[in-house]
Amino acid sequence: MKNIVLKRIWLPVLVFLLLSAGKSQAQAAQDTVQELTLQDFHRLVLQYHPVASQAALLTEQARQELRMARGAFDPIISSKLYKKEFGGKEYYTLWNNALRVPLWFGPELIAGYDQTTGNYLNPESSTPPDGLSFAGISVPLGQGLFIDARRATVRQARLMQQIAEADRVKLINKLLLQVTKDYWDWLQYYREVQLIEEALELADFRLKAVRTRVQEGDLAAIDTVEAITEVQNRQVMLQQAQLNYNNARLMAATHLWADNEVPLELQESTVPSLTGSELTSLPQDSLNQLLEIAKVNHPDLRKLSLKGEQLQIEQQFAADKLKPKLNVEYNVLQNDFYRNTDMFDRQHMNANYKLGMSFSLPIFLREERGKLQLTKAKQQVNSMEFVQTVREVENGLLAAFNEWLSLEEQIRLQEQMVANAEILRQGEVARFQSGESSLFLVNSREVKYMEAQLKLFALRAKYAKAKTLLYWSAGEIQTQ
Repeated sequence: MKNIVLKRIWLPVLVFLLLSAGKSQAQAAQDTVQELTLQDFHRLVLQYHPVASQAALLTEQARQELRMARGAFDPIISSKLYKKEFGGKEYYTLWNNALRVPLWFGPELIAGYDQTTGNYLNPESSTPPDGLSFAGISVPLGQGLFIDARRATVRQARLMQQIAEADRVKLINKLLLQVTKDYWDWLQYYREVQLIEEALELADFRLKAVRTRVQEGDLAAIDTVEAITEVQNRQVMLQQAQLNYNNARLMAATHLWADNEVPLELQESTVPSLTGSELTSLPQDSLNQLLEIAKVNHPDLRKLSLKGEQLQIEQQFAADKLKPKLNVEYNVLQNDFYRNTDMFDRQHMNANYKLGMSFSLPIFLREERGKLQLTKAKQQVNSMEFVQTVREVENGLLAAFNEWLSLEEQIRLQEQMVANAEILRQGEVARFQSGESSLFLVNSREVKYMEAQLKLFALRAKYAKAKTLLYWSAGEIQTQ
């Protein structure tokens, strides 16, 4: 009886020493690994990921589109030289030079120099021997006075920059959503591996202890089979957990790139950080704040709103095309432009000028009216799409928020279940040590405890994903 009592006292002491030694070894191994936090993971991904690079190029493309549109207002300089000789005679030599400077509000400033010589010149083309200079302005009084193709293109290109920014945010949001999900999966399976490794060490130690007690006649030989079976069961669980962990690590590494599109790999010594908690609560009024943020900043809503502004510009331009084309051009003429300072004197301008006027208007205006009605139809389609997208965004956000609240309650209950399972496990171990229970029941309690822990890990990962999805539904770049 004395030996049996000593064995029952010795067994829990040895278990404590083994667990302490296991923790020391685990701590030593932990010192050799490098933890990668979610924030650092995001920074690494956004630095060289091809999708992040593509998103940055969207902004650059829009900037160049605006630059091209502004090119319509670049001053244009032109020069033409025509010469004809036949039979040894000079028929004519025509040299025309012009500078046209478009102004933002419609008119064009014009300046130039013409010089013509020859025996067979058209009288209206003849100039003084030193040539003829001119300076003036062309003004649209009908179509093109308030808006024209150049101004409409530039205004739409400016809006296109904001649309490109919305596309960039959408791409980055989508990338970070997947990156964050993969990170939490990686962390979940890392915790599972750690838990099952500890459980396997405990089962292996218990097998050795059972064998010793069987040899000493304290336990039946059938308990050895029970202990071996549990060790094998946990070995299988560990293999599956390691497989899940390695695959999750590969998925996380898929997002890591170096410069020049060189893919990177995660070293085996790199593990997800356990210091940061994924269980961070949101403020009470966070839902209303996220709804307001979504209405203003959600990429899809932002794009539709900007597209509506573009269509408004297109409608103004189409309505302007219903007006007749009425252009007036006036030029002051001077044969010695650089020396005569009285070129813009009223008396000189009344005696030396060239005036022109043009007018045109399609009789039926079918193309112009069709363009206007088509633009209005596009506006109605865009408006209805905007209303539908607002509803989808709001409902998606509410669904994500409901899932987040539900998971928060589930985790609270699961934590209580883990605590209860731990109490039952410890109680069963105490009963086993006092000879009132069996190894089968101890293993069963430990399995239930492990299952509760694994489910808690899964719920925590799901909770973190739900929180990320909540911010993504609001259209925010959430780098946590």
